[in-house]
Amino acid sequence: MAQSHPRIIAAIPCYNTEHSIGEVVSRATRYVDRVVVIDDGSTDATANTARAAGAEVISHGVNKGYGEAIKSCLEAGRTSGADILVTLDGDGQHQPEEIEQVVAPILKDEADIVIGSRFLSDRTNMPAYRRFGIKVITFLFNFGSKVKVEDAQSGFRAYSKKALRSISATRTGMDVSVEIIIKGRATGLRIKEVPISCQYHIRSSTKNPVIHGLGVALSIVRLRLKSFA
Repeated sequence: MAQSHPRIIAAIPCYNTEHSIGEVVSRATRYVDRVVVIDDGSTDATANTARAAGAEVISHGVNKGYGEAIKSCLEAGRTSGADILVTLDGDGQHQPEEIEQVVAPILKDEADIVIGSRFLSDRTNMPAYRRFGIKVITFLFNFGSKVKVEDAQSGFRAYSKKALRSISATRTGMDVSVEIIIKGRATGLRIKEVPISCQYHIRSSTKNPVIHGLGVALSIVRLRLKSFA
C-alpha cells in the first residue's frame, strides 16, 4: 500500500496584520493541507481578511502576546493531527513559497525541528540594529552548548509530530522562540536550519527594538540557568 501524504498544517500568529494576512494565507494554501490563523486580539480586520482568504481563525479575543499565540499554533497542530506543523509570520516577512524547503528535512527524517535561518542567506533587508540584537540573543542561546544554531529567534519553523508531542511552551513573549529550542535540545530532538529570505517592512514591529531585545536577552539568561544544556 502506498504511503499516504503527510498532513502539513500552517499556523500563523497575527496581531493587526490586515494589510498582509490575506496574501500570506492565499500563498500558503498552495503548499499545505490547512492554514490556521491565530488572531491575538487584533483590533483591525485581520480575522475577517484571513477567513476570506481561506484560513480557519482561532481568536484570543484580547492581545495575550506572541508566546501565547505560538502556544495556540502548537496546539492547533496537535489537535488537527498534523504530521508537520509550519509556523510563519503574518506580516509578510516570510515567503510562503519557502515552506517546501523548511519542511524538507522533516520529510527526509533528518530533523524534528527545522529553523528557517535569516543568517544562512543574503536574501534579507534586515536592519543592522535588529541583526545585532538577534546575534546577541543567539550567542546567549549557543553559549556552552554542543548544539548550536545561527538564528534562535526565527519564527519560520517546522515541527514534526514527535516535536509537537514533546514540546510544552510556557513563555508569553518573544522569548518563546528560544524556550522551544532549549527544550527541544534538552529532550534530544534533532534541530536543523535551512536558509530563508526575509523582507522587513515598516509595519513589521510595533515594539521598541532596544527594550524588546534586552527583555528577550535577560529571559534567555534565566532560561539557560534553569536548564543548562
